[in-house]
Amino acid sequence: MNIKENYSEILGEKYFEIEHESGLKILVMPKENYSSAYALFGTRYGSIDTKFKLSNEEEFTEVPEGIAHFLEHKLFESEELDAFARYAKTGASANAYTSFDRTCYLFQCSANFKENLKILIDFVQNPYFTAETVKKEQGIIGQEIQMYLDSPGWMSMFNLLRCLYVNHPVRIDIAGTRESIAQITDTLLYECYNTFYNLSNMALAVAGNVSVDEVLEVCDEYLKPCKPITIERAFKDEPRDINKDREEYILDVGMPVFAFGYKEECKNAIQSVKDTVECELMLEIIAGKMSPLYKELLDKGLINPSFSAEYFTGNGFEAIMFEGESEKPDEVAKAIKAEVKRLRKEGIDSEPFEAVRRSMYGKEIMSYNDIDNIANSLIACEFNSWKLFDAVRHYKNVTKADIEKKLNEKLDERYCALSIVKKGE
Repeated sequence: MNIKENYSEILGEKYFEIEHESGLKILVMPKENYSSAYALFGTRYGSIDTKFKLSNEEEFTEVPEGIAHFLEHKLFESEELDAFARYAKTGASANAYTSFDRTCYLFQCSANFKENLKILIDFVQNPYFTAETVKKEQGIIGQEIQMYLDSPGWMSMFNLLRCLYVNHPVRIDIAGTRESIAQITDTLLYECYNTFYNLSNMALAVAGNVSVDEVLEVCDEYLKPCKPITIERAFKDEPRDINKDREEYILDVGMPVFAFGYKEECKNAIQSVKDTVECELMLEIIAGKMSPLYKELLDKGLINPSFSAEYFTGNGFEAIMFEGESEKPDEVAKAIKAEVKRLRKEGIDSEPFEAVRRSMYGKEIMSYNDIDNIANSLIACEFNSWKLFDAVRHYKNVTKADIEKKLNEKLDERYCALSIVKKGE
């Protein structure tokens, strides 16, 4: 077993990377004087992974949309006491989530850490699916899908993705559709589980009032060693062009909700931490709460404080998105385009650049006080082949020229679209 210590002189913090004999990567950041601990057990498996095969297989397996999310729900069940009931006895708060490219199971506790970690490792490694329980879950998730269809923010975002993307499965709702989940069987769930829940495809991150020895004591006893595997994903070729430039969706909303975005040319399957830091800083300069654009739109009543911008990336997709509420979404989109053109022409002023850089650098440093953020960042970094302290180093060293270069590379108007959710006439 190999244990590596990673130390940041900027932060005065350290974490440990452990190559466990079971095949699992374990990441631990002890935080002295903290009263609680947070653990996250994740797999590189999300909603976009609908077509895959092991490297020693000839044919790809194609599964229904929404199955990764469905499996996440089902994994908490067992033949006896489900995981939530077990956590209730220890006093831990537990949850899970499925995103486009990962599924994670988590708990936070202020006592009984080793018992809670045992529960986490145990239920994630012991699936229990039957035809009867699958059928019951189809009804539950069907109701959840309907809830998403009635959510203005959710629909504005996914309709934007369906505008931007022609083939990539990022355009499909994470929970799938009623029709797709009706095709899910216990056999398919086991096939997906046995493929993606191999420890060589997973990672465990722990932060807070813990020690490496405590984590390893539980892992040594309860992790089930497995033979490493290599998984191949298959996505249809995605054209550079967008699918369409506009979508309107009718819901009973008080104010229209919009998502305006640019499809970027995804040259790499996963974006680097340097590119991510630069794009996030660029967006803060364009439309962050310290920007002239934000103040102008707010003063004109075109947006409210819900307005936000995001650099949205994952395996094979990359987009820049602006979201919020507005009576005039088209004017907001027009103003964003105009501000991008202005900044390209005039350049970024040194003083506001430095103010934004210092602000985001400070927020990055402060984020290491939050064990929830630390554990999730450890998993994200591991799955993206980053190191945890890379971001703070890039925020410290990024230059105005870096951001101006990024501004000239991104946000091409030929590949933008607007999604609006509004009340019917």
